[in-house]
Order: sequence, then structure tokens, then C-alpha cells
Amino acid sequence: MYVWNKQLVIGLFVAFVILEGIFFFMNGGAAESQLHVRTTQWITANYILLVIWIFVWMIDQARVRGKNVWVWLLPYIIFPLPTLAVFILFLQRRIA
Repeated sequence: MYVWNKQLVIGLFVAFVILEGIFFFMNGGAAESQLHVRTTQWITANYILLVIWIFVWMIDQARVRGKNVWVWLLPYIIFPLPTLAVFILFLQRRIA
């Protein structure tokens, strides 16, 4: 992969550790359970990191095939899964 390098991997790892630290040390101070809030935070963090990881993969695939990926950024942010499917189909079409 052309996009992955040490600086990117270390940066993503540091971001993950910071998010984990924030979620671990965050305490509402209330007597009630924070399970639902924490679960929502983990789902949100995992989704955001997955979306970033998939877009990095899209950058790599577009670079290998000589296509422009940045025109796909806005649709990807709004509708990630359908845009990813169309992007893959776009890259797989035969060039006549």
C-alpha cells in the first residue's frame, strides 16, 4: 500500500490511545450506571475510526489505478456504505 507509512500508523495509534484514555477516565460522578453512555461512545469511536481507515484504503486503491479519490470525499461522508460500493464498482469497470 502506498498510503501507509510509519507516521500515519503512529498517528492513528496515538489518536486511538487518546480516545481510549478519554473514555476510560471520563466519569459522570453520578450514582447511576454509565454503561449506556460508554457503549454509545465506543460505538461512535469505532465507527469514526473505521470510516477513516476505509477512506485511507480508498485513497490507496485510487492511487494505484490513477484515479482521483477526492471527488468521492463528500458523498462518502454523507453516505459511506453506498459510496464505497459505487467506488468499488467504478474502479472495477473495464476501460475500453
